[in-house]
This record gives sequence, structure tokens and C-alpha cells, in this order.
Amino acid sequence: MNKREFLKSTVALSSFALMPSGVWALTKDKRLRTAHIGVGNMGAEDLKAISSHELVEVVALCDVDANNLAAAKKLHPNAKTYSDYRKLFEEIADDVDAVIVSTPDHTHAPASMLAMKMNKPVYCQKPLTHHVTEARAMRKLAEEKNLVTQMGIQVHSFYDYKLATLLIQSGIVGKVHTVRAWSPKNWGYDGPAPEGNDPIPETLDWNLWLGTSAERPYKKDIYHPGNWRKLVDYGCGTLGDMGVHIFDTPYNALELDVPKTITNYCRKPNGFAYPEQNTVIYEFPGTKYTTETLKWIWYDGDGASQQREDLHLPNGEKLHDQGAMFIGEKGRLYLPHFMKLPQLIVDNEYQEMDIESFNLGAPVRDYGSEGKKHYHQFVDACLGKGECSAPFPYASRLTETILLGVIAGRFPGQTLHWDSATSQFAEEEANQYLDSEYRTF
Repeated sequence: MNKREFLKSTVALSSFALMPSGVWALTKDKRLRTAHIGVGNMGAEDLKAISSHELVEVVALCDVDANNLAAAKKLHPNAKTYSDYRKLFEEIADDVDAVIVSTPDHTHAPASMLAMKMNKPVYCQKPLTHHVTEARAMRKLAEEKNLVTQMGIQVHSFYDYKLATLLIQSGIVGKVHTVRAWSPKNWGYDGPAPEGNDPIPETLDWNLWLGTSAERPYKKDIYHPGNWRKLVDYGCGTLGDMGVHIFDTPYNALELDVPKTITNYCRKPNGFAYPEQNTVIYEFPGTKYTTETLKWIWYDGDGASQQREDLHLPNGEKLHDQGAMFIGEKGRLYLPHFMKLPQLIVDNEYQEMDIESFNLGAPVRDYGSEGKKHYHQFVDACLGKGECSAPFPYASRLTETILLGVIAGRFPGQTLHWDSATSQFAEEEANQYLDSEYRTF
């Protein structure tokens, strides 16, 4: 199936007006009945956090791995179980109020779009989609149906990141001209593609794991359960994993849109896996919080946290292995990742900050309580109590930005020019990577 045709037909079904899903959910005895697609690894964490809300009832569990499904079923014995999310919707759509999608990246859009087509609020793990066209389609559908949505960037709701946003928007470092962000993680692979095939485990439905992606023979320990983030058909590399978390606060604080140019310095593409090291340079149009243009540099892989000139810390301190630095006209704001307070640096000295004026309360250092906030915000919004802070209209733009940097890795050292209005690169050869075919499965 052509992906554009799938997305076009799905969005077309949303042309009628709907009341907000929060109001709709309140008719269900003030409880939210949830279906969880993907319940292993991060999906298990999502299930735990969502179900910890006192007004949630887990009614369906779906996973292509029978072991993951069995473990989740033990925790929620009354939930119905499925290996195919399409079957779930076919059988019990009317019994589901909201859907949580925690699959590998390539299944985010197919599962989420199907849920939204059926008027379901969706919590989807980051990055929102695997392709730019999917991100734009998911935003369009969510807006047209007026659905409650949230992307799974949990730190978005953590104390330190909310504080950093308020500090930047208060003008504490003046207008920002550069952001540097980094992570040493290596969701890349510079070796050859595997050859041959291995027996498919009896507990894994390999066809359903592949989903809409191209047919490929199964190889043990290559794809499922752990290494798919490294591979171009399924994940989005380190940039699409840690990059989404670390980009989020500067992106939100500076009220950025999508970039004008993108350059990725990395090894040549091999068609199978992402590079192990990337330096991605973005240029963004200016906002009221930045200079006329903003330069953003991302580093990942070995050496990502090395002490570059404007990353030097006072007193010769060592830079944290992950984080971001806002560089402005009046100083720098340093935001380590994660659960560490932002720090103001002026003339290479730390400065005191008045954080009480922002009314956030005392700093929080308890991941147990912080980790649930983003999830519970989604549940409460579905029940008509407040709004989500990372809905798909926001998440799609952040994801598009991330994915443009991933695409730039196909053209090492070449500057790509992005036209947001037309959703196209000026460099025609790059446009083929905005999309891909959907396999019928």
C-alpha cells in the first residue's frame, strides 16, 4: 500500500466535527478504559505509569511477543490480549476510551492513525513517527478530530525542564543565538548488514513485528527486542531517541518551528543502519526568544560531551555526559540531562538565580513521582481535567525537526534546505526519504 494513500484516506475520514474527547470520556463513569499497544520494555513502563492513575482501567493489551504479553497479563488479568492491534480495534473498539502506543518507531503512525480514526485519544511514545509525512498526517488528524494527544517525552513534565523553560523565557541569558546538545549514546552501527536467517522464536510473530515495513528475514539479537533503534527501517538512531528528550526543552522554551537548513557530519550511509557518530547543525528562523536566526548543534556517540569552547564549565568542572547549553547575549544556561537543576553561567562563573519567583515549589529529585506526571496529565486531559503539554501539534513539529536531521545523515556534509510550506527539500534527491511504502501484512 502506498503510504501517502493510506494517510490521505485516513485523514479524509476525520472531516466531520467532534466534541473534545475529554468531554466524551466523562460519559464513561468517569473512568478511562485504556488499550496498550506494545507492552514490553518501554511499553511495560508506560503501562505501569498509566495504570497507576486511580481512574484508569486497563481493558486491552497487545504485543507481538507472547512473553511480553504474558507478563503484562499477570499485572492486569482482566484485560483482553491481542497480538495484532488491528484485531483489537475490530473486536473491542467500543470498549476502549484511550490508546497508548509503545511500539518500535515504524509502527507508531500506523497504530496511532488507526486509533485516532476511531476517535480515540492517543498517548504515543517518542519520536512521534518514523517519517516526516506521518508526523504531519498525525498532527492534521489530531487537530481535525479535536482529540486529546500526548507524545511520550516524560521529562517534559519534570521540574528541572519546566524551570529551564521559564528561565529562558524570562530573558535570563538574553536572546539566545546558539544551542548545543549532546548524548554519548550510540544507537548506530557501522558494520555490515547481517546475512542469512535464524529460526523465528515461537513466542514472536515476526510478520506483525515487521508490520508495514519491508519484508526481511529474522536474525537473532539484531532486531527484536533491543537493537531496532539502530536500523533505518525501524528506528531513528540516537537523534530520534535521546535527541527528542534533550531537544525538547530548548525547542519548547524558544518556541521554535522547523529549521531552514540541516547539515549532518557523519559516515556515508550504508542503507541498513545509522552512523555511530553524528554532528548535526540546524539553522532555525528567529523567534522572540532568539536572535534573528538560531544555530543548533547536536553531537552523539563517543566524544559527544568533550569540552568545546562554549561548553567549558566554571572551575574546570567536567561536563555531564548528556545535556544542553543555551548560549545567549548575556550568558549561558546549562541544563544537564537529567534531574539536575539548570545553572546560570556569566563570565565563566556560576550565578545565583531567583527560582522562587516562578512558583514551581521546591526542586523535585524523586523520579518515582516525577515519572508519572506526564502520563497522568494525559489521563486527566482525557477525563476533561486540564490539557496535555506535548500534544501532537507540538510533538509533530519537534519530531519533524529530529527526522530532518536523520535524513541529512543520508547526505554527509551536505547542507539541505527545507521548505516548511511545501514540505519539501530544495535538494530533490532528499525528498525520497520523507516517506516510504507500506507493506501489506
